[in-house]
Amino acid sequence: QMQLVESGGGLVQPGGSLRLSCSASGSIFRLYTMSWYRQAPGKQRELVAVIRGDGTTDYARSVQGRFSISRDDNNNTMYLQADSLKTEDTAVYYCRCQLPGVVREYWGQGIQVTVSS
Repeated sequence: QMQLVESGGGLVQPGGSLRLSCSASGSIFRLYTMSWYRQAPGKQRELVAVIRGDGTTDYARSVQGRFSISRDDNNNTMYLQADSLKTEDTAVYYCRCQLPGVVREYWGQGIQVTVSS
C-alpha cells in the first residue's frame, strides 16, 4: 500500500519556475516507477514525465527541456522541477506510482499549478 501526497503547487507568472514534490509512504519506494501527470480543464489527463527505479527518465514532448523529474529514494520523495512555465502548463498535477509488471497503481490527490500574469 502506498500513499502519495503532492506539494509545491501554486500561482506563477509565465517564464517562472516551480518545484513540485511527491512524498510517498510505504516500503520499497526505490522499486516503483514514479510519474507526473497533469489534467487541464476540459482535457484528458496526460503523462508529463516518468522516472524508473533505475533512474531512467522520459518526458512529454511539450515539456522536454523545460521540466526535470528526479527522485530521492532515501526520503521516499519524487520531484518535478518546472522551468520556463507557460500558460498552457496550467493544470492539476498528479503523481503516480506503480511497480513494474504489476497492474495496481497509486495516485496522489493532485495539486493545482496556475501559470498566469
